[in-house]
Amino acid sequence: MILLISDLHLEEKRPDITRAFLHFLATRARQAEALYILGDFFEVWIGDDGMTPFQHEIAGALRTLSDSGTRIHLMHGNRDFLIGKRFCREAGCTLLSDPHKVQMGGEPVLLMHGDSLCTLDVGYMKLRRWLRNPLSLLILHNLPLATRQKLARKLRNESRAQTRMKASEIVDVTPEEVVRVMGEYGVRTLIHGHTHRPALHELTVGGQPARRIVLGDWDRQGWALQVDAEGFNQAPFELTPA
Repeated sequence: MILLISDLHLEEKRPDITRAFLHFLATRARQAEALYILGDFFEVWIGDDGMTPFQHEIAGALRTLSDSGTRIHLMHGNRDFLIGKRFCREAGCTLLSDPHKVQMGGEPVLLMHGDSLCTLDVGYMKLRRWLRNPLSLLILHNLPLATRQKLARKLRNESRAQTRMKASEIVDVTPEEVVRVMGEYGVRTLIHGHTHRPALHELTVGGQPARRIVLGDWDRQGWALQVDAEGFNQAPFELTPA
């Protein structure tokens, strides 16, 4: 069994999500051979050198799961793209590139966070290219922690304000880009998060039937996609563990 989750946006202000996630790690994830976290794991990440006690606690819980035998794979999101090697060592997880092609359920599957598919959001795409540029990353990593904290708050507030103002189709994925990327990587299954719109979309790629599975975000409820002998199945669950 393989489990995939994304968009938990972990932060101290949401102890209900943290509590549910820690319960998830100690129970259901213990039964999985692998856990994939496809971005926006944390609400904000200013650098491994700025880790808080809360973030160290999460890393420790991941390490416990990893030590139990479950492989953990982590992908950057648009909120936590500064997660680096130090956190991954502490958490016992492997950092994945975005996109990342993997064999899953007996077929090649493409994993993405999903923000790079939202090509109609021109302003965001420009910002994303700047933030992910190696030179920009070097500059960001060398800024004082206090400066990075202010910048993170500014970007987060602007992102929330702009998202409320933009049309729904602009902040969702671009269908043509989805088909293009899936064709480029030669897959008929794409799994991503980011949009907070859990669903299974049927489409056609290269004249063949294909599917796009959108992972749900953790807010009023949690979501996990389970891949096993029965296929790819995603279902919500209550945040408060029984």
